[in-house]
Amino acid sequence: MAEQLTRGLCLRLQHAQTDDQEIYLSCPTVQFLSIKKISPTGPPGANAPDRYRIIMSDGEHFVQAMLATQLNHLIEDETIGKHSIVVLDRFTANVVQERRLIIILDLTPVLKIAEKIGDPSAITLSDQPTTDGDVPMAETAPTPAPARASAPSVSNTVPPRSAPQRSTPGNKSGGRQSAILPIEGLSPYQNNWTIKARVTQKSDIRTWSNQRGEGKLFNVTLMDESGEIRGTGFNDVVDALYEKFQEGKVYFISRARVNLAKKKFSNLANDYELSFERNTEVEECLDPSGVPAVKYEFTPLAELEQKEKDSTCDVLGVVKEDGGVATIVSKTTHKELLKRELTLVDSSGYSVRLTLWGKQAEAWNHTDNPVVAFKGVRVGDFGGRSLSMVSSSTMQIEPDIPEVHHLRGWYDGVGNSQSFQSHSFLSGGAGGAGMGGTFNRAEVKTLGEIRDLQLGSSDRPDNFFAQATVMHVRGENIAYPACPKEGCNKKVVQIPDGRWRCEKCDESYDAPEYRYIVSMAVADHTGQAWFQGFNDVGLAVFNNMSATELVQIKERDEAKFNGILHKAGCQTFNFSCRAKQDTFGDSTRVRYGISRITPLDYAADAAYLRDLLKTPWAHGQ
Repeated sequence: MAEQLTRGLCLRLQHAQTDDQEIYLSCPTVQFLSIKKISPTGPPGANAPDRYRIIMSDGEHFVQAMLATQLNHLIEDETIGKHSIVVLDRFTANVVQERRLIIILDLTPVLKIAEKIGDPSAITLSDQPTTDGDVPMAETAPTPAPARASAPSVSNTVPPRSAPQRSTPGNKSGGRQSAILPIEGLSPYQNNWTIKARVTQKSDIRTWSNQRGEGKLFNVTLMDESGEIRGTGFNDVVDALYEKFQEGKVYFISRARVNLAKKKFSNLANDYELSFERNTEVEECLDPSGVPAVKYEFTPLAELEQKEKDSTCDVLGVVKEDGGVATIVSKTTHKELLKRELTLVDSSGYSVRLTLWGKQAEAWNHTDNPVVAFKGVRVGDFGGRSLSMVSSSTMQIEPDIPEVHHLRGWYDGVGNSQSFQSHSFLSGGAGGAGMGGTFNRAEVKTLGEIRDLQLGSSDRPDNFFAQATVMHVRGENIAYPACPKEGCNKKVVQIPDGRWRCEKCDESYDAPEYRYIVSMAVADHTGQAWFQGFNDVGLAVFNNMSATELVQIKERDEAKFNGILHKAGCQTFNFSCRAKQDTFGDSTRVRYGISRITPLDYAADAAYLRDLLKTPWAHGQ
């Protein structure tokens, strides 16, 4: 069976250059020795996909590889697994901490078997690639993949692909050719790369002014078939490149710097970002083939309750109502803000309010119930579930995609006369609890039942209702310094001049507004559990004392602070919660997040018990 694999591949990959098209277009055959899921990095709610790290063997040696996220489904639906034999149709390599990591962009499954081929070993410093013909693909142009003798249902050869080449930007005479690198293959350790990508979002030009000077910036979101990446330009680069980028168009981009991504500024599932420089070259591509249009992963409006607060998602909806432009004044900056609330509906039978801000709110002029595709909108819990555009969000009116045509036909046919359920009154979902919905006493579970049912241990979160007493509130890290600008709430950092800066809003403030991060032990007659909650939970537990006030007390009088924590105990509340698996390092546990906390309603509890006495259960039937 060893002859099925492309012998010598791993050794050659260890020493190959990034532009060695002979090896990267050879469609080799390899075996996966192991597959391990790597939990995504980034801030809570970023919705980053899982990544899979693979040990890949050619029968003689093995190397590490990473599967592109668009291929995750092959593992999740068990098309490939441990010891699978595959053909690598497209792949590239990154060097991370002096180690070569193969990025698999496309593959063809050949065979799933239950045994390892050969006795492959790790590559050592003494191993060198051969150049005397021993390696089958060393000295010739790209050739078909080796025969797949054990898989008669699959073609025995894979035809070679042409190298995706173009003239280096600025070298119109043909000169040196550079391969088009997929976005997922970018890393800070590579030079002389070019990407071919579509601009899916371009921000307005933003300016700042502080003691260190003045400046301006803009950013774009770039996408190809392998993934997305954020690019940012500052100051002089804004003048040079801002007008060149147009949303929806495709460009060749090279000579930008690849940095580690600042996750607090972006919700993209990429560990890197681009910084445009004075010598960055941007050339419009007149042949956009191979670069998809904007990719959406639409969440039906009925499933918004499953989304975490402050996470982002894509939604598709018909604009049923337009609340018009309204002007509000920020309580912190005292500046006027424009907003417009749209009511979206879809065929799931639910409606949700979505807020446009600033220029988008002012420019909206659609009165014919358009179908709108929104990408990367933020999920809020105001009034149940709500949505809001943020700086990185995009929207398209009636884009030419099948989902839009389907929704348009549904609304024009039956949807325009249908009534819709609001998330404000939701009381369904796993475990009976709707996120932010009305507390349902009949569906309350004890902490013992929650543990025995193993809520939250599956891939999807479980919602539940509980009635429990606060036993202890953890005093460490009970609050964080937040941006005081209305609707932001992002963490701010103190800068050398003593002021507090919010990178998201690009503004500095004299003082932050602290917001609660509450971790507390609760108990009922069946057991104890740790619940976590945010600012609304803290206000309820500490009798509407703001987090800013509590932090100030802690700084002035530690004993008084501890007394307040002690007094917060022995209170009983109704909780609407979400149980969800959380992995940290090699440890996996279930976390219980509070989506809503309310005081006991003794009248409702008594009425429930009274009605319970009238049921067959009370009479032993």
